[in-house]
Amino acid sequence: MITYSRNLPHYHPVGKTFFITFRLHGSIPLVQLNQMKKQYEIKKNELFRLQGKEQDFNSKLYSLQKMYFLKFDELLDKAYDSPLWLKDDRIAEIVSNKIFEFDNLKYELIVFCIMPNHVHFVIHPNEDLQTASSNISGKTKNYVIADIMRLVKGSTARDSNLILQRSGSFWHHESYDHVVRDQTELNNIIRYILYNPVKAGLVENWKDWKWNYCKYNV
Repeated sequence: MITYSRNLPHYHPVGKTFFITFRLHGSIPLVQLNQMKKQYEIKKNELFRLQGKEQDFNSKLYSLQKMYFLKFDELLDKAYDSPLWLKDDRIAEIVSNKIFEFDNLKYELIVFCIMPNHVHFVIHPNEDLQTASSNISGKTKNYVIADIMRLVKGSTARDSNLILQRSGSFWHHESYDHVVRDQTELNNIIRYILYNPVKAGLVENWKDWKWNYCKYNV
């Protein structure tokens, strides 16, 4: 088991599959994000106070985390005034190519969806994967998932900023990751990711979204 923390807690057990979401810098207004986090912390602390009295504590905590993520993702889907640089096919292609570049090399790529201001994908890291040899310092040097995200976000940010003729932060500094518990949950996550453009009102059929990919027939 490997744990890593920046602002969000990250739980990285070896040999597991991960559902990861990363987003553009400034994609959610800070006021809304802080309000949602405050509500989540209140409910989480209430659960912890009841720990021992509630036999299904872990299940309730998981449900709370899931609800928090769904609200977080809904904010992203409705953040029309936020940066939407991934709507530009040139930028989406940069991100898509980078995700595919590490398939088999660092992980098994299962599914991804590139939305206008965020990206969902599911990967299963290679069992013997180590962090990049060039990563000799910093918080991600001992954490495979964090190192993968550093590699994906770093080069795509540079290349995207060049195309957009801008400077400054491109991605939000942290990513959301979730350990997939079993095959049933994996199937649900795959459907959720592929149907994200439909839920956001971008297309009527998920197959019409250009920046969807799934390894399996759905």
